[in-house]
Amino acid sequence: MNLLVDIGNTAVKCAVTELGEIIAEGRDDRLTVGLLDRLLVGRDVRHAIVSSTRGDASEVVALVCSRVGHCLEFNQRTPVPIGNAYRSPETLGLDRLAAAVGAATLFPGRNVLVIDCGTALTIDTVTADGVFRGGCISPGLRMRLRALHDYTAALPLCEPSEWPEPEPNTEPKSVSVRADAHLGRTTEEAIVRGTVQSIVFEIEGHAARFRDEFEDTCVIFTGGDAHFFVKRIKNTIFANCNPVFCGLDRILEYNVLEEYLG
Repeated sequence: MNLLVDIGNTAVKCAVTELGEIIAEGRDDRLTVGLLDRLLVGRDVRHAIVSSTRGDASEVVALVCSRVGHCLEFNQRTPVPIGNAYRSPETLGLDRLAAAVGAATLFPGRNVLVIDCGTALTIDTVTADGVFRGGCISPGLRMRLRALHDYTAALPLCEPSEWPEPEPNTEPKSVSVRADAHLGRTTEEAIVRGTVQSIVFEIEGHAARFRDEFEDTCVIFTGGDAHFFVKRIKNTIFANCNPVFCGLDRILEYNVLEEYLG
């Protein structure tokens, strides 16, 4: 069994895996002894990996080492089982690299577009030859909503929300039922629907260009806000296995094997 610790911008996510399958998960604002013990109790976890987008993770590594015999601190110098064409690998977010490894593991021999809808929106490419090619970073959903509030005098701070998808209309009207359903009738609705739909259009544009350039492609989503967009994007594969966790597990196994082989 392996312990995976992913320290993100807003939360710490943990998982225990057995033979590549997640058997337990937990999350909190920070890694606590209580959270760690709940995940480890009754489980023979031999190896762990810690990844952080917040910088120094030495305290978390020390805590994990007190419970698990072997802990790998994932950083930009850690060997990974895919190629990396990024021109500044020292600045590449570890979550993006782990997700790329996860994509190559989940869909070997295919071209994959990895869309992470978190604090930031990242859209990354892994090609069928197992190489991370890079991608795009833009503000995430909640960051965009916050920016509209912070950089204007009167717009309210809105929370993301769902709205029902209408059935296609069969009778001609001046404004179609489907188009009308996506128009905000209040300022709050206009902000939320405009922000969500702008991200949908952004993702669809990247996906269309990606499919024009690469054959046998698939699109996978991850991140806390992915559910707002998955159903609105055509030809999407929603990976049940978190690609970041999948990638961290694969990186840990790869490095444990490297150490074993000497």
